[in-house]
Amino acid sequence: MADTNYDVLIIGSGPGGYVTAIRAAQLGFKTAIVEREHLGGICLNWGCIPTKALLRSAEILDHANHAKSYGLTLEGKMTADVKDVVARSRGVSARLNAGVGFLMKKNKIDVIWGEAKLTKPGEVVVAKSSKPAVEPQHPAPKGVKGEGTYTAKHIIVATGARPRALPGIEPDGKLIWTYFEAMKPDFMPKSLVVMGSGAIGIEFASFYRSMGVDVTVVEVMPQVMPVEDAEISAIARKALEKRGLKIMTEAKVAKVVKGANSITAHVETKDGKVTEITADRLISAVGVQGNIENLGLEALGVKTDRGCVVIDGYGRTNVPGLYAIGDVAGPPMLAHKAEHEGVICIEKIAGLPNVHPMDKGKIPGCTYCNPQVASVGLTEAKAKELGRDIRVGRFSFGANGKAIALGEDNGLIKTIFDKKTGELIGAHMVGTEVTELIQGFVVAMNLETTEEDLMHTIFPHPTLSEMMKESVLDAYGRALNA
Repeated sequence: MADTNYDVLIIGSGPGGYVTAIRAAQLGFKTAIVEREHLGGICLNWGCIPTKALLRSAEILDHANHAKSYGLTLEGKMTADVKDVVARSRGVSARLNAGVGFLMKKNKIDVIWGEAKLTKPGEVVVAKSSKPAVEPQHPAPKGVKGEGTYTAKHIIVATGARPRALPGIEPDGKLIWTYFEAMKPDFMPKSLVVMGSGAIGIEFASFYRSMGVDVTVVEVMPQVMPVEDAEISAIARKALEKRGLKIMTEAKVAKVVKGANSITAHVETKDGKVTEITADRLISAVGVQGNIENLGLEALGVKTDRGCVVIDGYGRTNVPGLYAIGDVAGPPMLAHKAEHEGVICIEKIAGLPNVHPMDKGKIPGCTYCNPQVASVGLTEAKAKELGRDIRVGRFSFGANGKAIALGEDNGLIKTIFDKKTGELIGAHMVGTEVTELIQGFVVAMNLETTEEDLMHTIFPHPTLSEMMKESVLDAYGRALNA
């Protein structure tokens, strides 16, 4: 008879789930992971990774079509083959999907293929998946376990999230897309309406604009990328509009009228004026919601709030032995948050010393549009709202030698310090490669670094990272190159 009892059983193999499984195995737990569709979850297969592959193609296309500014001549205008662009993106996803399978095998983690349901504390019934893998490069791994009843002392729910739909504007897979369809178009539309300007919406808007599509972004809040610092958002908006994106803020898509092969979005602004925009397709990017349905949570009395499982700082639910991590456990809904949350959860289960709840104020956020946006900590407005007495430093890409040499001299690094203590409480960036720079400030915040520490750190020259130090210096009236 097959062994069906485990120390730790994890439902969902996204970034949170599979990383937690690996850490559990490292700590000596007999571990299994249940997956209904494909290893790596949404992030690896339909989110973080394949979108970056699409955006890389867009970036190269943009550079090629501006080759003259670098002293280079290309014959004719560079064009994109949508099938090849999508094929490359899917290939990147497939490669990493296989990598997760390898990691499961390497760490002796059992993969149970199917759909999990909690039937009682410590027990999970796995049935045949109602949502099998949708692509041939994502088959069920060989040698996995399948349908049956499994028991575990500790069960961790890591089922992720899915696109949120607005009533009356539900995605249909043809005219109204979610990120699933937007990531794998079978043709390149000539025009597009993007509803929502969070990370998902603005990344797709940026990608499709690079592909030559006429894009209109509709955002209900006063600024694009509403969670970002207002000054950074304004710079990003100006740059996006310069690239030809049309952006409507303080506006909402009131209704969508479908044609045979197009949509007409009725966009209502705050003054009540309605504008009709006809486009080939509409992308609904109004957020995501946790996958809490059909798991048996209600029968066990698991507490939920606004579509997410309620947990404490260690991933524990109100039911002993049951935990939740990642998107299903609430915002911020980011892959790196899920990974770290999972590690905290399993290390606390293992009884390791010095395990602390996650400080959500030190989780970086990145948006990979052109230009990129990255941030961590408090915005200037939020710091003032909290009554903090602050110093703010700024440094422009236009004063950095490396940025000018790259032909990427549009951007800003902004730092926010507590005036009394010198504590770095926020950092915000817009410009090329800032998603790679932000980690420096994240490390600094985790180490409780002060302005003095940063001022005495030697940054290499010539690099974009020098702007980080210059922004710190500027906060204290000591900028050297501005």
